[in-house]
Amino acid sequence: MAEWITLDQAAALIPDGATLALGGMTVYRRPVAFVKALLRRTPRPKDLTLLCFTAGIESDLLVGAGCVATVRSAYFGLESFGLAPMFTERANRGEIRVIEETEQSLAMGMRAHMAGVGFMPSMGWIGADLLRLRPDVKTVVDPYSGEELVAFPAIHCDVVVIHALEGDARGNVKLNNNLGVDMELIYLAETVIVTVENIVERVERTADSFLMPAPATTHLVHAPRGAYPTSCYPLYPIGGGEFMRYVDACNAGKFEEYVADVTRDN
Repeated sequence: MAEWITLDQAAALIPDGATLALGGMTVYRRPVAFVKALLRRTPRPKDLTLLCFTAGIESDLLVGAGCVATVRSAYFGLESFGLAPMFTERANRGEIRVIEETEQSLAMGMRAHMAGVGFMPSMGWIGADLLRLRPDVKTVVDPYSGEELVAFPAIHCDVVVIHALEGDARGNVKLNNNLGVDMELIYLAETVIVTVENIVERVERTADSFLMPAPATTHLVHAPRGAYPTSCYPLYPIGGGEFMRYVDACNAGKFEEYVADVTRDN
């Protein structure tokens, strides 16, 4: 059964050098409250490898705070609100390592881990220059067809953090239908932390939701509005004004002032 803990207790579970996977998608249902708790830690975690199918404001906060050494993501940005300012700055300066990924390489790597094998073969990247950028990704010959395939290595992480609509005492969790790859992420780590908007007596699936059964989660955290300023449909929309406030602060060289403000009362 999953253990109910506080945000600060959840943040304490992230060791230096860990591979941390964050759920949600672009500007939707990101675990922002959890990231703020990480930034309140003294000292903050360091040398993290950040694993995201797509990385957004929650990831940019970690990069700007100096917590991240390596990024693995198919996309890093704020969607209609522009570039992720801190990631763009640190990447351009060569201050963080960026492992080139695509949706294909991430999906195949996750599937390989879930299947318990070292790699997953695919036709993705055949004929592309990506193989030159990723010498760790090898090719294999299909023993049946003789065709050359790309052997995407399995992806594992230490901790997965996802934000959800609600959870119950048994550890069941409700997600909306904008799943991203959350249902795949939960199989990549032994520690799965889920922050939830509401605690209910019993989670039940509805037409516009998806149920994550209890065995998948190790720790649950009550975090109302825990995805803001990203959206958490159907509870609240994207906080566009807050996105712009963040971008303006970063562009003005006031990242730490912004962090101090948004973590003070959370």
